[in-house]
Amino acid sequence: MIIPSGAPLTKGLVLGLASSRSADRIAPERMSQPGSRSLPLPHDRLARFFDIELRGTNLRTELLAGATTFLTMAYIILVNPTILGQAGMPVTAVAAATCLAAGLASILMGLVANVPLALAPGMGLNAYFSFTVVQAMGVPWPVALACVFVSGVAFLLLTLAGIRQMIIEAIPGHLFAAVAGGIGLFIGFIGLKNAGIIVSSPATSVMLGNLAQPGPALALFGLLLIAALSMWRVRGAMLIGIVVTTLGGWELGLVQMRAQPYDLGALGQTAFQLDLPGLFGEHGLGILEIVFVFLFVDLFDNVGTLVAVTKRAGLVDRDGRIPRLNRILLADATATMAGALAGTSTVTSYVESAAGVQAGGRTGLTAIVTGILFLLAMFVAPYAQLVPIEATAPALILVGGLMMAPLVEVPWDEPALAIPAFLTLVMIPLSFSIANGLAFGLTAHAALKIIGGKARRRDWLLFVMAALFVARFILLAGG
Repeated sequence: MIIPSGAPLTKGLVLGLASSRSADRIAPERMSQPGSRSLPLPHDRLARFFDIELRGTNLRTELLAGATTFLTMAYIILVNPTILGQAGMPVTAVAAATCLAAGLASILMGLVANVPLALAPGMGLNAYFSFTVVQAMGVPWPVALACVFVSGVAFLLLTLAGIRQMIIEAIPGHLFAAVAGGIGLFIGFIGLKNAGIIVSSPATSVMLGNLAQPGPALALFGLLLIAALSMWRVRGAMLIGIVVTTLGGWELGLVQMRAQPYDLGALGQTAFQLDLPGLFGEHGLGILEIVFVFLFVDLFDNVGTLVAVTKRAGLVDRDGRIPRLNRILLADATATMAGALAGTSTVTSYVESAAGVQAGGRTGLTAIVTGILFLLAMFVAPYAQLVPIEATAPALILVGGLMMAPLVEVPWDEPALAIPAFLTLVMIPLSFSIANGLAFGLTAHAALKIIGGKARRRDWLLFVMAALFVARFILLAGG
């Protein structure tokens, strides 16, 4: 998700797994000399705290990467209120809650886990919140927010019990590589769709759009610009491309301001409005189903995103383990609960974080910069539409294509491993769900293990997950 505008992606990045204590041994020349009363400069403290030099990056690159991630995610400031507004929630309040939740969650992830992973209310889950839970099932939105909060509590308990960690460790490495590739196809497809290069078709599902239209033409220009800047090793290539393409969008009239009156005080209309007692009301077992769906989709979407982004950033060790995994998962669970309290649907890790990684982001400082920009956006949330989606689409397309690299780790000549990997790879973009892709891949992997007589007792969790996925598919078919 390779836009080499930051430090090169090399195996040396694995050094970023070293503990923060190792950072104290970096650049001894910066330490005060004997008898000197000078203190370390603020940027020196930042460098040590975030292991910046150990991970082969620098402050400037981290700042650019954070801004790049924010620009690729900024659409959620407009889209989330539009979708949750369909549930009867006040749009301006949700806009403020979206910025607040994304800002605090991203900053928390950066400080606690020191990874370049940004968070915001998740797409898909917000649609489920509005159209299924509220509209179809008739659950009031304050009760739906309470369901989100409870799913966050369940997430936290699963993390503290070590179950989420066990789930990640039970997924075989070749499926993780397929997830990374599948997410690449996913966000690449989103970029092509946002740009109007690919459009829907009643006959073939999708087809090529009209490239002579201003939107697709501008996106193709941005794609070429970012690719050229990357080829020339220009730092901040992606951010420069987005800014230049945005200016082009203004000239072409692709930006039409329709800002509504906005007041931060509106946040009080959704903040702390969740209705926990309502969970025990007339909706009965339906509440358990809602909580389970929020938990299930968030779990596997998060696992897929986490693996793909950390793998691309070179923050996975030789055994395929993710450092500081407990901290990452705890931050994510806390973010979901905080988002529900602020007044928005499930907060989760964003695949667009890969854009910041490609811009050179390797530490939590990238996530913190993204979070600060989201908090600042609270004051001007309606003006986020000044950046047209055609300007961010090229970044998503390029990042998606460059995420194909991990697919070389899949043994494509071994059917027992290649088939589950292929199903994972194609089902993520085609079903528009990371969770569905993992479901198909894990279920196929477990089934082929049994058929091939290679099932082992140590694989018990793999088979439990496969059974849960099968049960989920049956429930969805029956619903």
